[in-house]
Order: sequence, then C-alpha cells, then structure tokens
Amino acid sequence: MLPECLGNFSVALSVLKLQSNNFQGSIPQTFMKGTNLAMIDLSNNSLRGRIPKSLANCVKLKFVHLGNNRITDVFPSWLGTLPELEVLVLKSNNFHGEIKAPRTAFDFSKLRIIDLSHNRFGGILPSKHFDCWNSMKYVNASYPTYMHDTLTPSIYPASTYFGFFDYSLTMSNKGTELEYEKLSNLITAIILSNNSFVGEIPTSIANLKGLRNLNLSNNNLQGRIPSSLSNLTAIESMDLSSNMLSGNIPQQLSELTFLALFNVSDNLLTGPIPRGKQFDTFLKSSFDGNPGLCGGPLSKKCNNSEASPPEEDPHSESVFTFGWKTVVIGYASGTIIGVILGHIFSTRKYEWLAKTFRLQPKADARTRRVRGHRQRM
Repeated sequence: MLPECLGNFSVALSVLKLQSNNFQGSIPQTFMKGTNLAMIDLSNNSLRGRIPKSLANCVKLKFVHLGNNRITDVFPSWLGTLPELEVLVLKSNNFHGEIKAPRTAFDFSKLRIIDLSHNRFGGILPSKHFDCWNSMKYVNASYPTYMHDTLTPSIYPASTYFGFFDYSLTMSNKGTELEYEKLSNLITAIILSNNSFVGEIPTSIANLKGLRNLNLSNNNLQGRIPSSLSNLTAIESMDLSSNMLSGNIPQQLSELTFLALFNVSDNLLTGPIPRGKQFDTFLKSSFDGNPGLCGGPLSKKCNNSEASPPEEDPHSESVFTFGWKTVVIGYASGTIIGVILGHIFSTRKYEWLAKTFRLQPKADARTRRVRGHRQRM
C-alpha cells in the first residue's frame, strides 16, 4: 500500500513515479499546498478508491498518469483548476458517468493530451470541454506554435526538437501501442475510445486545429461524420471505428495531407469512399464492416449514381450524345427535326458516325440502396 505520508513528501518532490509496482489500496488523501510536484505517475498498479481532491493543491502539476488501476470515480473536473496541467491519463480504470460541462472557460486551458479510454464514461461527448482546450487550437505551417509560444530555430536549436519533456507515455493508436520515451510539446491527442459515449460527434472538435491524434472508436456515436473535421489540418491519426455513424465519408477529409492513419470500420456508412491524396493510401481494413460503402480499396464498386463524378472538361461531351437525346424528344413530340434525326440514327449512317467518332449511347444508371446493419454486443 502507498503510505499516507506520501502526500507530505511531495512538498519537496517535483517528480513522483511509482508505476508498475503492484501497489494496492487507495491514493493518499493529503497532498499539501505549496508542493513543487510537477509530475505524478502511479500507473500500472492495483490502486482503488477515488482520486484525492487534495491534488488540486499541487498547482505546478503538468503530468498526471493514473492509468491501468482499479480506481472507481467520476471524471475529476476539479483538476481543471490546475493552471499548468498538460497531460491527463486515466485510461483502463472504472471511471463512470457523464463528463459535466466545465465550470469556467479556463478549465484545462493548457491540456494537450487526454486519455480516458477503456472506462465506463457515458452520455454525450464533452463538447464544452473541447472549447476550453486552448493549447490544442494553434498550429503554424512555418513554425509550430503551442501555448502561444512561437518556436523558431533561432530560439530553439534543431537538436532540442522544439522542447522535450522528461515524461514517458504509451498511447494506443489504431490498435498499436506507441511509446514515447520523451514527450515533445508538439504532441496533442484526444483518446476517448472504449467507453459508452452517445450522440453525434461535436463540430467543436474542428476548432482544435493543432490536434494530432483523435480516437473515438468503440462507443455508441451516431449521425454523420462532420465535414468540418477537415479543419484539423495537423491531424495524423483519426479512428472513428466501431460506432453507429451513418451517411457518407466527407470528401473534404481527403484534403488532410498529414493524415497517415484513418479508420471508420464497423459503422453504418454509405456511398463512395473519397478519392485522392491520403485516401489513396488507406487499406481495405480502414473501411470494412460498412456494407453500404463502395469504391476505393473495397471490392464493391460504385455504380454511376454513387460514384463521385471525375473532373472533366464541360465541353468534352459529344454533340452526338446531345443529338441522340434530341432524337428521343423528336419522336415524342412528332416534330420534323426529330423525324429527320431519327432517320439518321436509325440507318447505317449512325453506325458510320459512331465508328468515326467512337460514339457510344449512354446507358441509364441504376441506383441501389444498400443498408448496413450491425448488431452491437
């Protein structure tokens, strides 16, 4: 068990790392004011109970990792009062309930990594919190900007890679565990997978333009994928798999040039998969489990009404195709022009014209409605 006096020791400590020691019992309830504690890592133990609210006394805290324990609690919204908190990892515990709206517009204002995966959170996604996470909102195409500090080579030599923090962290990314021995202050992530969130994906996420990793997989999300997610110009990984999302995949997402990992498998999506740029690199597994999807790496091809029309010269359509339509109209109306054109196209003259100009009459497109159903366990 962790000694109760540990909170008193933290007054003199800046780093408290006791991960992977099979500690049991509860976290000490007494963390003193005036502490210098900047990092607390109690992950990979068997700790129970609740997070002590005395942690709010540690106003210098930047890094809180309590993942992989047996903590039973609601979301600790009171941690939002910590002015320097950047990383909050509560994954793989027994947290539950809805995440209530922040009390002020400044709660979690410096947060750039949050991992609440593998818990029992429910309700709608915390869209009000997304509005507060200001450190995820800024990105600069020339020099990355974070926390309103412009990082330029003249100030930060290339060897420092724009500032590393001596914090290690392992994050799950599309089923792959990514280990960061040192965290750069450029890494931003929202990982809310494997919970019971419901409702639609909030459009407020699109304001977090500095976001690099978004994982909302394995929830009960419904509705469409917002086209405004194309505003996430720095995004590198987006996992929306195993939900109940419907409608088309927005074509605008193909403009995300840094998107390396994309997964929307096991949803109720329909229509053609966007084409071009990054979407031409994604594997079939990224789209499996959506019977209504077509095109791209899937074996199911889109029919004419489903496929996105290719870009072409608006004047490239043959005048003879237009003439064929005129013939139909001519026969229907009984006009002289229709009769004359009908005569031309009903004789071998049309065969000569078609051979000369490689003309083929257009076939009527057939529209099929495909409904995908999935039983969620």
